[in-house]
Amino acid sequence: MKKTVILASLLTVGFVTSCSESFLDVRPQGVAALDQLTNKIGVNTLLIGTYSLLDGIGSGTTDWHAAVSNWVYGGVTSDDAYKGTDAGDQPEISFMERYEGQANLAHMTGKWRHTFDAISRANVVLQAVEQAKDMTDAEKKLVIAEARFLRGYYHFEGKKMWNMIPYIDEKTYSATDPNSTKIANDKNIWPNIEADFKAAADALPETQSQKGRATKFAAMAFLAKAYLFQNKFLEAKPLLDAIVNSNRYKLVDFHDNFRAATNNNAESIFEVQFSVNDGTNGNNGNAGETLNWPYFSGAPGGGCCGFYQPSLNLVNAYKTSANGLPLLDTFNDSDLKTDQGLKANEAYTPDNTTPLDPRLDWTVGRRGIPFLDWGPMPGVTWVRDQNYGGPYTGKKWMYYRGEEGTNTHSTNKRRLANNYRMIRLSHVLLWLAEAEVEVGSLDRARELVNMIRKRAKDSKYVTNADGSPAANYVIDLYPAGSPVFADKASARKAVQFEQRLEFAMEGHRFFDLVRWGIADQVLNKYLETESKKRTYLAGAKFTKGKNEYFPLPIDEITNSSKNGTPTLKQNPGY
Repeated sequence: MKKTVILASLLTVGFVTSCSESFLDVRPQGVAALDQLTNKIGVNTLLIGTYSLLDGIGSGTTDWHAAVSNWVYGGVTSDDAYKGTDAGDQPEISFMERYEGQANLAHMTGKWRHTFDAISRANVVLQAVEQAKDMTDAEKKLVIAEARFLRGYYHFEGKKMWNMIPYIDEKTYSATDPNSTKIANDKNIWPNIEADFKAAADALPETQSQKGRATKFAAMAFLAKAYLFQNKFLEAKPLLDAIVNSNRYKLVDFHDNFRAATNNNAESIFEVQFSVNDGTNGNNGNAGETLNWPYFSGAPGGGCCGFYQPSLNLVNAYKTSANGLPLLDTFNDSDLKTDQGLKANEAYTPDNTTPLDPRLDWTVGRRGIPFLDWGPMPGVTWVRDQNYGGPYTGKKWMYYRGEEGTNTHSTNKRRLANNYRMIRLSHVLLWLAEAEVEVGSLDRARELVNMIRKRAKDSKYVTNADGSPAANYVIDLYPAGSPVFADKASARKAVQFEQRLEFAMEGHRFFDLVRWGIADQVLNKYLETESKKRTYLAGAKFTKGKNEYFPLPIDEITNSSKNGTPTLKQNPGY
C-alpha cells in the first residue's frame, strides 16, 4: 500500500494533450496519459498512489509539514507538547505554538498542497475507473468506494485545519485545466464529506484481504467522527454502537498500539501502513516524525532533532488520586518531580510516591524510568535544551533497540515500520461515551470510560530491571454512583479528560479542544501557567474566533485568481 509504483506519483502533474499534426503526437517519457491507465492495473496503481499520501509524505517537498500524526498542528498547538529542541530551529513552529501563525508560512503551504494533491489523486481514480473496460461492476464498485473514502478523509483534514475550504470532486477536477479547481471557499463542505463516507460505508466490505485498505467499519467510524465535529451526537451514536456491537474489534494491551511488532492488531480499525527495507530510501517509514527523536546519537533515531517534547501540563494530567482516579480539576496545581536543571552526572531519583496513571510512561520519556529496552532514560543528554523545551521526550513512535535494522531502515534510524493507528476501538468507545453524555445516558458513558481505564489497569506496566513497577502506578475505575457522572457537565469533563490521557502525543488534542468549544478557555489557562516555565510563551494568547483555524496559504489565495480576483478568501483575523 506504499509508494512503490512511481507511475502513480506522476499523475497529478498533468496528462498529455494532442497536437494537430499526428506525426508530432508523441508521448513524453515518464508521464502517463489517462487513457494508458483506464484498465484494472492502471486503476489500482492510481488508487495505491492515493493511499500513499496518507502518511503525509510524497507531495512535493512537504516532509513533516503534512505528517499524518499532525504533530505540529494537533500537538504543539495544544497543551500536550512544546515545539521542543531549541529556540532557533524551525522558528515557524514557534509562531504557531504562540498562535501567531501567518499565511506565508511554509508549513501552511506544505499542508495545503499535500491535502489537495491527495484529493486530486482520488478524483483521478474516479475518472479512470469509469472508463476501464476490463473491470467487473463489483471491482469498480469497490474502487469507487475506496476512492470516495480517501477523498472524504483528505477533505476532512483540510476542514479541520482551515474550516472553509473548497470541495473538489471528479466532475469538477480536470488535470488539463488549471482553472477547474479555482472554486470559492464560501460553502460548508460537511455535507460533501458526509456523502463520501456514507457512500464508502455502503459499498465497502467489512474486511479487506490487504492490510491498510479501507473497510465498511473504517468508513462508519470516520462518518461518526465527522458528525461529532458538528455536535451531531444523535447521528453519530448508532454508527458507533454498530461498530462496538459488531464484536470485530477488541482492546489489546495499551502499548501494543505503539509497536511495529503489533501492527494491524485486533484493536485497529484503520491505520496508516509504514514499511522499511523495501528497496526504497526509507521514506515509506514514518518520515513525518523525522524531527521528533532524542537529541543524542546513542538514543533512538540516532541523534536528531529533539522536537515535539511533552509539556509539564500533560505529565501532570497523569497524576491520580490515592484511589486511582484522575484529578480533573487539580492535576496542574503542582508539577511532578523532574530533573530540570540537573547535569547528567548529578544524581536523580524519579518520584516513586505520587500515584500515577501507568499510561504516562508508555507516552512520555522521563529521566530514571526505563525507555523501552534502552535502559533508564538518562535525562539531559537526550534533550537539546531543557530550559527551552523541558525535560521530557515523546515515546509512542519510538522503537526498541533490538529492532534496529529490522523495524528501522538499514541506513536511516529515523525511518521505521511502526504504523500510525488512525482510528482504533478506544477512539470509538470514547466517542460513544461523548454521545451518551449528550443524550443523557450518563451511566452508560461511565461504563464506556471504565472499559478504557480497565484496559490501562490490566495492561503491562513499565518495569525496572528487577521487574518492579517503575513508578507508583495507581489506576482504577469510576464506581457506580460516582459524583463525576452525576450530571452532564462533570461527565463531559471526565470523558474529555480520558481522551487526553488515552491519545496524548498522537496529534488529536488541539482539534478536540476546538470541536468541544473549549480551546480558548483551556489554552489560555495553559499559557498563563506555562509562560512562567517556558519564557518564550510569555505574552502568547489564543484568540477566540481566530485561532480555532489556521490561515490559508497566501500563495494559494493568489493562485486561485480568476480574471484578477482570488476565489479563495482568508480566514477571519489573518
